[in-house]
Amino acid sequence: MISHRWHSSLAKLAHAPLNADINVTPLVDVCLVLLIIFMVVTPMLQKGVPINLPVTEDPEKTPDTEKQLQISVKSDGTVYLGSTVVRKEQVTSELEGIHSRTPDREIAVKGDRAVKYGAVLDVLKACREVGFNNVGLIAQPKKAPGQGT
Repeated sequence: MISHRWHSSLAKLAHAPLNADINVTPLVDVCLVLLIIFMVVTPMLQKGVPINLPVTEDPEKTPDTEKQLQISVKSDGTVYLGSTVVRKEQVTSELEGIHSRTPDREIAVKGDRAVKYGAVLDVLKACREVGFNNVGLIAQPKKAPGQGT
């Protein structure tokens, strides 16, 4: 007669040595995927057109709101309203259209550090002539010696 011995899984655990190693491969895989996602998404977080901003000691920090319109002046003098390129002659007329829809809109002017001062001044002048009161300049803060590159 054949006798069957039924073993519970608890009995198997009692006789098997415990494996206390942690498999870190899935953890590393997830971390690398997250790193790649952040590397891809981070450049998209900058609003407007990429500009080489001038550096200043202690720029005033203001919140980035949806009402804020960013006007960028690139190093070649090209003017962008948001992400749309506009000819210099059309800046005032485009701003008048924006002012008629939203007169209390904030304007943030980003001027490239290599652009001539007069090109940024022309944009600021156009903003004032149209009637925008809340116009500011955007600059990059200077890094302290201990903050890295």
